[in-house]
Amino acid sequence: MEIDLSPKLSKKIYGSEGGSYYSWCPTELPMLKEGDIGAAKLSLEKYGFALPRYSDSSKVAYVLQGEGTAGIVLPEKEEKVIAIKKGDAIALPFGVVTWWFNKEDTELTVLFLGETSKAHKRGEFTDFSLTGSNGIFTGFTHEFVGRAWDLPEDVVKTLVGNQSSNGIIKLDASHKMPEPKKEHRDGMALNCEEAPLDVEIKDGGKVVVLNTKNLPLVGEVGLGADLVRLNGKAMCSPGFSCDSALQVTYIVRGSGRVQVVGVDGKRVLETTIKAGNLFIVPRFFVVSKIADNDGLEWFSIITTPNPVFTHLAGRTSVWKALSPAVLEAAFNVPTDVEKQFRSKRTSDEIFFPPPN
Repeated sequence: MEIDLSPKLSKKIYGSEGGSYYSWCPTELPMLKEGDIGAAKLSLEKYGFALPRYSDSSKVAYVLQGEGTAGIVLPEKEEKVIAIKKGDAIALPFGVVTWWFNKEDTELTVLFLGETSKAHKRGEFTDFSLTGSNGIFTGFTHEFVGRAWDLPEDVVKTLVGNQSSNGIIKLDASHKMPEPKKEHRDGMALNCEEAPLDVEIKDGGKVVVLNTKNLPLVGEVGLGADLVRLNGKAMCSPGFSCDSALQVTYIVRGSGRVQVVGVDGKRVLETTIKAGNLFIVPRFFVVSKIADNDGLEWFSIITTPNPVFTHLAGRTSVWKALSPAVLEAAFNVPTDVEKQFRSKRTSDEIFFPPPN
């Protein structure tokens, strides 16, 4: 059965004057369910506060826009309060409790990508709110709440009765939230826009790879990630994940074209992509992108913490490793054609600048 790989935009699930929560639905993007992948976005207005919650899935969070504060509590650990800004990537393993706050004028937008193999619904995140109208306090009876937290009845009624909002609220400007601590960022977040580059090709593009070396927590999450910035009109080499990983791609900025080739050499996707689009490349399928004039930037997760890719063009191409006689026989071409094919792209790695 063929699966629709077309890029999709997210849809609003809920919101308030403090902000909104968006998600991608597996009925519209079938590869989410097929690949056990979840994807969502949180957008907070000024003084917007996303109430404490935990999820049934491990995730990587990526800050798309703005600045703010995140509270993170790993199982049986103390709260970490960190400043976050555009370009930050944060690994969120199972059992992590998080909250998010924006005190700036600019909207704070955070992307969440993760795997849902152990989730209640394949292809979707299910969050469990600790507070709010759908939080755990509203589910237990007053007796259980009182006994569990050793509270009198009047306090229990106040705790439960005052939680009228769902998920996201807007705080009063006078409310003082915890201040971030610089030391809390260590090992918790990596800014992909400021981190050392793993790949840089002049007039081609740049890559920062998120893995267990620069952010060890991704090992617990079981995912790798990268931020790719492709220059205007540049091309990303056709390639595939050679360790059976899925590649989940969110277009951060710009636009361009993408082609994906699958089984039996069939082109299964050929379309334009733009900011806000999400699409998923199945295991072992070959993908390539070409940026429009203003360039193309995307953030991807790969369903392994230390991904390995095979590129089919450029200096590191597998074709360069194969013997000339093998290529002549495989392509059924004479020696001069094989030599011309091999002599091209001898210096470029994975990005190809636009032709002159």
